[in-house]
Order: sequence, then structure tokens, then C-alpha cells
Amino acid sequence: MTPGPYADDLLLALALADAVDAVTLPNFATGELTVETKPDDTPVTAVDRAAERTARDLIAQHRPDDAFVGEEYGTTGTGARRWVVDPIDGTKNFIRDVPVWATLIALLDGDDAAVGVVSAPALGRRWFAARGQGAWLGASEATARRITVSDVASLDQASLSYSDLAEWREFGRLDQFLGLIDSVWRTRAYGDFWSYMMVAEGAVDIATEPELALYDMAALVAIVEEAGGRFTGVDGTPGPHGGNALVTNGLLHDEVMRRLA
Repeated sequence: MTPGPYADDLLLALALADAVDAVTLPNFATGELTVETKPDDTPVTAVDRAAERTARDLIAQHRPDDAFVGEEYGTTGTGARRWVVDPIDGTKNFIRDVPVWATLIALLDGDDAAVGVVSAPALGRRWFAARGQGAWLGASEATARRITVSDVASLDQASLSYSDLAEWREFGRLDQFLGLIDSVWRTRAYGDFWSYMMVAEGAVDIATEPELALYDMAALVAIVEEAGGRFTGVDGTPGPHGGNALVTNGLLHDEVMRRLA
């Protein structure tokens, strides 16, 4: 891996992932979780909160001038550099013993997604990237392999992953989305972070969701883009700032965006 301007930040993000995995994985599938419902009607556990506190404490120790944005405890600090963390992306899976969940760790430098780490310990997979250093799949820099998006250039050969049809109905574009489904070769609802990481790996060509928060997306952007893909909102807003996500291998992006318009 060629060192880049965010090499030290990537090492810190990987250390954060190790520390958070040590909190989350031992508490997965134990049958001992207490689940609460947040005001937005989504579930949360003590593990989500402990995982975020672990990440916050490490950033406060190693990057005290940086801001922190987390799903469970909001924003602290005002620096232009912001660490954005979703302690457990896929809490509904976590509480039902489904292994498709991950910790998402990002560094935003201004509006640019400079570093991203997605750690899915129950799947035994971790993806990471930093600007100028490529996108990688593996437990560490020493053992990882570089990943790239696919070269599929036509929708009738493309694989599409999504999360939930009901969300597209609520978004007011269910007909457009169903039309997209009819246009592609294959669809699967892998959901959450996994859809986007498979685009980065080249296993899937398109992934999209109509309603997401910054902490759902920030860690994904550098990985997808360093793998050669494109990450925007459904209407083309660059990066994780549009309130939703459209991610492709780049070759299909404009056509998919047109069909969802």
C-alpha cells in the first residue's frame, strides 16, 4: 500500500475497529440483549452505546482537536475534521442473531470522505480505504487484498442490491425503482453496508437506498470511490450528503440515476 496524506488516520481507524469489534462481537448471539426503542422507532442496545463510547474515547485521546459524529450520542466538537461512526449498522440484524452487521468508521475532512473502515466481525470481513491508498479487503494492512469495482457496462448484465421496497414507496419513487429492477440481470436485497461493499468488491454493480443518515454512508464513500466506483445521492448529490445513496461501478451511474429520476 502506497502511503498517502491520511495514512496515520487510516491506522487509527483500523485500531478503532479492533477496539469496537472487541465490544460488539462477544455480545452477539448471546441471548442476553436488552433492546430499547429510540424516538425514531429504531432499536438500540447497550452494546451500540458501549461501542460508540469506545470509539469516542479513542478519538478524544488520539485526535482531541477533531469533531465526532455518532448515531447514539450526536456531535461533539467543531473541527473541520469529523470522525463519523455508526457503532452497529444493522442493529435489527444484530438483535435477531443475523451476522450481517458492521461498525462504520469515517473521517470527513471538510466535506470529503478521506478515510473509511467497515468492520463486520461476525462475517469475518473488513473493508478499508484512505484517499490515494486504494480500497482493501482484509483484517489489516499486512493481510489485505486490493479490491476494484466491476466492468459491467449494461443494465441487462448488472446485479442490483437494495434494502426494502417499502422505503421506495415512502420515497415516492416505487414505480421508478420497480422499473429499474425489471431492467437489470439480477436483484438481491443484501441490505445495509453489505450492498455497497459488494459494489466495491465488484460482486454487485449497483446499490441504492432512498433514506439514509450521514453515519450510514460516510464510511462507505472512500471505499467505493477508491475501488473505482461512484457514490452520490439518488439525485446526484456527491458523497454522503444527499440523504440517500446511489452507488455503482461508475459505468452504470448516469443511466441508473436517469431511471430513478
